[in-house]
Amino acid sequence: MSDRHEEFMHRAIALARASMLAGNGGPFGAVIVREGQIIGEGSNHVVKNHDPTAHGEVMAIRYACTQLKTFSLVGSVIYTTGQPCPMCLGAIHWARISSIYYGFSIKDAAAIGFDDSLLFDQFTLPQELRLIPSNEVCRDGALQLAHDYASMPNRIAY
Repeated sequence: MSDRHEEFMHRAIALARASMLAGNGGPFGAVIVREGQIIGEGSNHVVKNHDPTAHGEVMAIRYACTQLKTFSLVGSVIYTTGQPCPMCLGAIHWARISSIYYGFSIKDAAAIGFDDSLLFDQFTLPQELRLIPSNEVCRDGALQLAHDYASMPNRIAY
């Protein structure tokens, strides 16, 4: 597949350009490939969908998983126009995608107004120093729920 990297990246760029020009969102598109076949495509729809999670990578993951009726994209590769933000990187890990190819870097994205450095920095700070406070509440009830889930005999591990 290595000889097809540019082909798949050009597809991600085309998706991003069409969506960007339509006013859907920023210059972000993604293609997910498994065994040389495109199994998912997506572009940024943050503006169009009024959804801050509608990034190109997330849209491609949602599409691929829906089409394949699975939550695991093990053995897949993602081609994305921009180096993934923290949310997309998390989604890529949760989807078990095996590798990432990107066009422009986080630094390049920051130069055009998509600066993720604050988000990346938040993950390295102790909880009490983060911008958004986070507090534990109803721990016993929530923990019981977690234990109930763990003891379900037919639960699907993911």
